[in-house]
Amino acid sequence: MISNQIIQTCLDDLKAITRVDLGVYDVRGEDIACTVNMQKPDRDIVVAFVESPADSQVIGNFHLLKVKDDEEIAYVLVALGFGEDTYMIGRIAVAQMERLIVAYKEKFDRNNFFQNLLLDNLLLVDVYNRAKKLHVDINVPRVVFIIESYAEMDGAITELLKNMFSTQSGDYITAVDESNIILIKALDSNATHDDIMQIAHTIVDMVNTEIMINVKVAIGTIVPELKDVSKSYKEAKMALNVGKIFYSERNISEYTTLGIGRLIYQLPVSLCKMYIEEIFGDHIPEELDEETLHTINKFFENNLNVSETSRQLFLHRNTLVYRIEKLQKSLGLDIRTFDDALTFKIALMVVNYMKYLEEIDY
Repeated sequence: MISNQIIQTCLDDLKAITRVDLGVYDVRGEDIACTVNMQKPDRDIVVAFVESPADSQVIGNFHLLKVKDDEEIAYVLVALGFGEDTYMIGRIAVAQMERLIVAYKEKFDRNNFFQNLLLDNLLLVDVYNRAKKLHVDINVPRVVFIIESYAEMDGAITELLKNMFSTQSGDYITAVDESNIILIKALDSNATHDDIMQIAHTIVDMVNTEIMINVKVAIGTIVPELKDVSKSYKEAKMALNVGKIFYSERNISEYTTLGIGRLIYQLPVSLCKMYIEEIFGDHIPEELDEETLHTINKFFENNLNVSETSRQLFLHRNTLVYRIEKLQKSLGLDIRTFDDALTFKIALMVVNYMKYLEEIDY
């Protein structure tokens, strides 16, 4: 239903234009909103009018009119005054409220529709039928963005996104849980990967600048039809999880660029444990100190280049070589060689994945 505040604003606007006092009551005769000088009718009068077959009635200086929602009485509108002009103004107010009811129902139904679409709760025939009823184009390419924040969102991020992306352009914003906001973005037929990344960067920058909150954005793949939106959502959800596990330093995770992280994420735990035991035995990488792990990650970032890594870490080259050789003696892997570096990199990712599974179990 329409909020009382919206109804009050509507009545105040009409009063300012017509100079006629108006009031709105529910079917039990309880007042919902009214203008400042509105004389309230007796509750029994309103209830009796609701139960009567008439759509309008005049009692003294009260013009009572029924506001309907699909032939069901939703409200009673009362216009204060005498004559045909008061009645006409009452009819205008009723028409305005009935349009508001339709708009609010459509907004609610559209949100409900997209939530069920994302969660795969609709049959294919229902997707097409409801999309037609809600005036949602089924043949527009779309992509799903998931926006996650660790701070309390309190609606600020949602409002900002609604200002950035409008339903008029085919974009829809919804949520299926308390922690994530979902943007279903309509695209041009010639939209590119760079266009999508630009949208993601804009979201991150705008939220950070306007609300001063850091968010993570995950992106699914482009789907050609409305019925495939749930596929893009599932991909974005995987991208969000994989990004948090393996690429925590990134603000944006895209399904198509998850690389080996996506593969590891789909491995069974037993296989992961077996791999770690075969490679490291009892000396698993999580036992390495933070300084050593930072050195190794920087070494990988610089494509196994000792000189560049030592420069960025402000280390003497020999100090870096010493740390690498110390790691080799401890784990039996020389990460200066491609094969051992690849083995160790995968092992670190597997360990992170296992730690993530342990955390969610708790």
